[in-house]
Order: sequence, then C-alpha cells, then structure tokens
Amino acid sequence: MNPQNEKKFEQILEGKYNNKQVRIKGWVQNSTSLGKIHFLGIRYGINVIQNVARLDELGPELFNRVSNLGVESSVIIKGLVKQEERSPGGYEIGITSLDIIQDSKDYPLAKLEKKKHKGYEPDKEFLRDNRHLSIRIIEQIAILRIRAEIMKSCRKYLDNRGFTEISSPIFTPSACEGKETLFETPYFGKKAILSQSGQLYQEAAIFAVGKTYCLGPTFRAEKSRTNRHLTEFWMVEPEIAFADLDYGMKLAEELSSYIAKQVAKNRKRELGVLKRDIKSLEKIEPPFEKISYTESTELLQRGKFDIEWGDNFGVEHERYVSSQFEKPVHVFGYPAKAKAFYMQPDEKSDPNKPTAECFDTLYPCYGEFIGGSKRIHWLKLLEQRIEEYGLKKEDYEWYTDLRRFGTVPHVGFGMGIERYAQCLCDVKDIQEAIPFPRTSRRLSP
Repeated sequence: MNPQNEKKFEQILEGKYNNKQVRIKGWVQNSTSLGKIHFLGIRYGINVIQNVARLDELGPELFNRVSNLGVESSVIIKGLVKQEERSPGGYEIGITSLDIIQDSKDYPLAKLEKKKHKGYEPDKEFLRDNRHLSIRIIEQIAILRIRAEIMKSCRKYLDNRGFTEISSPIFTPSACEGKETLFETPYFGKKAILSQSGQLYQEAAIFAVGKTYCLGPTFRAEKSRTNRHLTEFWMVEPEIAFADLDYGMKLAEELSSYIAKQVAKNRKRELGVLKRDIKSLEKIEPPFEKISYTESTELLQRGKFDIEWGDNFGVEHERYVSSQFEKPVHVFGYPAKAKAFYMQPDEKSDPNKPTAECFDTLYPCYGEFIGGSKRIHWLKLLEQRIEEYGLKKEDYEWYTDLRRFGTVPHVGFGMGIERYAQCLCDVKDIQEAIPFPRTSRRLSP
C-alpha cells in the first residue's frame, strides 16, 4: 500500500509524471462511454484524474470491465500519463491494467455528478439524509479540510504563544450560557448537563498555567432554524490571567487573522474547488475596527431596522452591521442584562444603560463568529449575579472558589469553528461546515 497516493494525484495533475507509467488507487467519480473509448474520472481527496480505456488497446474483456464500473467503485489502475488539454485536469492516464477492489452498483448519489454540469441544485435534505455518502462530494471534502486547517491553526498559534491546552469536561453540573439551551442527561441518579462551553473550567486552569485554551465540542439546545445554528458544534476557547478586554480583542483578531492566512496558504486547492477568492482571506489582518453596541444600534436604526437600545441582535442585524466593513469588526459594550452572568459590568457605562465589558467579532455579511468578555473576578459581585440570574448557588461553589483563592482580572473568548469555516468557505448553511450536522430536526446519520 502507498500512503502517498494523494500526493501522487497532485503531482500527476502538476505534470510531474508526464509520459511515465503510474499506479493509482481511488474511487470512480464519473463514467462516460463513447463507443470504443471509455472515460473514468478517478477521485482521491479533492483531486480527479481522467483515465481513458480504448477497446483496441485493452481488448474486449478488460474494456468491458472498465465500461461497466459503477460510480464510487474502488479501483487500482496502471497506465501511461499523457498531457491532454481537453482533459479536465490537463492530464490523463491511458489505462493498461485495472484491479477492482469493489464494484459499486446503484450508488444513491450517482446522478449528481452528471447533473452538476447542467446547473442542477440537489436537494439539501436528501444530501443530509445521506451525509455518510455526500461527504465524498468534492466541494464537501474541500470544506472539511479547510475546517481541519482551522483547528490545526488554532492549536499551532496558541501553542506557539505559551498557551496550554486543557480539556474541559463534557458532562457538567451547571449552565454557562443560560438555562434556555440546556441538554440535560441522567447521570447515576443525578442530572448532568452537556457542556455549553468549556469556559468555566478554563477559568480554573488559568490559576495553574496563566494562559490556557480548550478545543472541543459544545452543545446548545437551539430551536432556531437559521443557517447559522447547530445543536452540537466545536469551539476554541482561550482564557488569559491578568488581562483586560482590549487584550482579548487583540488576541481574537490576531488568532482569526493567522487562521485565515494559514488557510489561504495551505488550502489553495480546496479554496479553488469552492471558487473562493484567496485575496479576501488575505485582507483579514489586524487591526479590526471597533464599534459599540450603541453605535451599532444607531446604524441599524438608520438602516430602517425596527430595533431599540437593549434589544438583542438577530442574525439579520449582525449581517447588516458587519456588511458595512471590509474585514471583521468588533462590536463591544452590549447591554449587561442581555449577557451571561459571568461578564464584568462596565463601571464607566451610563447607569441608565448599563453595559458589560464584552465583545462580539462579526465577519462581513455573515455575523458573529467570536464572542468574549472580561470575567467578573470579585466574589461578592459574582455571587450577586448568580442570584440575579436565578442560578443555584450550590452548583457554582467550585466556580466561586476561584474568586476566594488568588482571584485576578482575566479575559477570554470562544470562536465557533463551524462559524468561521462557514465564513472562510463562503457557504450559505453552517450544516455544510461540519462533518455530521446536528440540529433540532436532525440526529442521523
């Protein structure tokens, strides 16, 4: 077996094997017959190479085997690489031998490839019902690899800057982001909550290592059916001791800019498959502009939105505000009552319109993909907020202990991996940005 098979596909398409015999392994992407000539598109990853079978060269038996292969059949092919301008990749392989690992028949998505070139838009729910198969679609492979690059870049950036990855638990005793979106589950005679965020445990970890982060799945019982919400998604959540809100915003823009540049550098082929303009990613660099919630509300009012100070921003509001900027923008100073219990109130804000020391980072025309804040670090205020939010004090005893023993100012944020993948890939629905999406209406496959 050759683990470098995908690299060979790339090198063939780059012309490095021209006029040479090769052996490739892959899956039948498409199949076209022209009488005594048959074409097979063989896929591995996002790369597809055209293979040509000629009756007069192969003889009837081998030619018929090639001609009757079904879409997604797995094969090993030997042949001679030739440059061919009419071929989709500029090169093709003249088949001399064929080994069939498995001949696939009646593949449910077989007709999609033929219809795609006619502007056909497949039914999205059909594709999601068959997600275990539809992740083989070239565009979907590209998205998943860009998502993987985002996660890899998160770790690389933070690890190289002295952060320590500390895994937060999935089963937790207490809510982090509000009681409305909790997934409760039995836990040995008790009730546990599937983690809404790893943040509270990262706050505990900063007292050990100073700068920390987690990268893992989080769960929200979101009933929203917008193209921006999932019930299970992944987040990277850095937390920093002895830091203020400005530092949090600076880190958020540096991290997101680094990720965009790594995707642009390392995933050119995938971006090309998605017809994504790489220059738009290269524009994502610090500093990001900052606009207050109050200024954003006024902007929305001028844009004829029916919104008042104190209202939550919906998807349409975030998209409008972000569309006024060429690169991501920080919106800071949201109303304190609209935000989570742990966010530090801004002592400098108008007493009649109290705000929190928090920010959301919005991507142009998409909306929020990062949310962060300075955390309350004084015990009395934190206990007061826990009571105001109707939370059980005993569930947060361990969390309030952090304010009893060595408390310091600290800040952190969470970046949604799928949200950012959706932005960088420029796909309409967030369900395309995760391998197997979970929503209020989908639990399978």
